[in-house]
Amino acid sequence: MRSEAAPQPGGLERFISAGKGRGLRALRRYGVGELLFSCPAYTAVLTVSERGSHCDGCFARKEGLSKCGRCKQAFYCNVECQKEDWPMHKLECSAMCAFGQNWNPSETVRLTARILAKQKIHPERTQSEKLLAVKEFESHLDKLDNEKRELIQNDIAALHHFYSKHLEYPDNAALVVLFAQVNCNGFTIEDEELSHLGSAIFPDVALMNHSCCPNVIVTYKGTLAEVRAVKEIEPGEEVFTSYIDLLYPTEDRNDRLRDSYFFTCDCRQCVTKEKDKEKLEIRKLNDPPSAETVGDMIKYARNVIEEFRRAKHYKYILCLTLAPLPCELLEICELSLDKMGAVFEDSNVYMLHMMYQAMGVCLYVQDWEGALRYGQKIIRPYSKHYPSYSLNVASMWLKLGRLYMALENGTAGAKALKKAIAIMEVAHGKD
Repeated sequence: MRSEAAPQPGGLERFISAGKGRGLRALRRYGVGELLFSCPAYTAVLTVSERGSHCDGCFARKEGLSKCGRCKQAFYCNVECQKEDWPMHKLECSAMCAFGQNWNPSETVRLTARILAKQKIHPERTQSEKLLAVKEFESHLDKLDNEKRELIQNDIAALHHFYSKHLEYPDNAALVVLFAQVNCNGFTIEDEELSHLGSAIFPDVALMNHSCCPNVIVTYKGTLAEVRAVKEIEPGEEVFTSYIDLLYPTEDRNDRLRDSYFFTCDCRQCVTKEKDKEKLEIRKLNDPPSAETVGDMIKYARNVIEEFRRAKHYKYILCLTLAPLPCELLEICELSLDKMGAVFEDSNVYMLHMMYQAMGVCLYVQDWEGALRYGQKIIRPYSKHYPSYSLNVASMWLKLGRLYMALENGTAGAKALKKAIAIMEVAHGKD
């Protein structure tokens, strides 16, 4: 296939992937756990809820961070981190002082404001754009429905409302394109337990196409993205990552891909649907449920997952204190588990989803025994349903290890932590 002209890190090249557009392929062999490349964030923004526990500049988790003397809402490791972040932080500093508690742009708006500022400050190609420039990002503008276009206009209005002093705005049409590009190409930075730390733009990482059978994994060291092989990759082979959570069956995964990224996956797993039967395992009963009953329960499961997601998000946004949140969310989980459990096995992915949510609520209210009970039910099916070296499996072993240790079961805790480390040494590197 014809290669496009672009700066290349050794061992990789940008090329035209049949049916997928731009892509990334290997020029040499990579072994499992080997680092293909790393990419510093073009720009990144720390999520508001992590302020005070993580540095706004480098995202390091530390105690005793120093706060910005003016807005007192941004925190830094040291003077160097603060100076380096100032060109971005100044976009928000005076606005946060002026708006007070009414300063509430979304993370997407905050990230887009930083992109506009970065393009003004640094118009030439950056170290993050060796293979793909931000301006080359796909926007899929022609595929946006009216609802998505309206959401983008709301974001544009918020950008104008909260950012005025330090930003020069392009026209509305250019902003629509930029927000569409961010929606398709932005990344969520997560810690080792997959907790959300912030959002970022990693142009070279965005070059990789999706597969539900990925051969690389993306992890983060602060605001640096690292791409490592989780399968052996041969010369000439395309490098694939996963854009989505791979727990779910084929139809669910492709619904998500079409909604967020405007394509349907044609990887081997999507074509064969080989894992769907065990992911949707039905309870073994003397009187098996009809196909219609199973179909109705799947619809119910999908609806309750969406209802739970909305409830969690809505209450988190509206309630500065989460006082009514845990008991209400735990009740949703338990009721849905009871209903689905009449048809689904515990290893069914919809059951696992609600168990994971229930575990999260238990962790929030420090019910360690409750969290451990859910985690013990989750871990084995997770290990079966997810690919090898999955961060979701590593994160669950890590949680279980900490819970066992907290409950003074050191032997079980050590075993769980060793299982987490075995995966993390591949996904994150030996250090």
